[in-house]
Amino acid sequence: MMDQEIKEGGFDRRMLEALVCPRTQSRLEYDAAKQELISRKAGLAFPIRNGIPVMLTEEAREID
Repeated sequence: MMDQEIKEGGFDRRMLEALVCPRTQSRLEYDAAKQELISRKAGLAFPIRNGIPVMLTEEAREID
């Protein structure tokens, strides 16, 4: 049975406890609808592809 913490796309939300923004070292927020990890402090959204967060600033998109 699939763990309830794992959501669509295979991303395990428990990873948020270990991951930080590579630019600012700040906390990340999970956007399930867009499959992204958001760094409000850096103004970046990091994509999640096939359940794996891509934590490269060159792969992130800028947010407001």
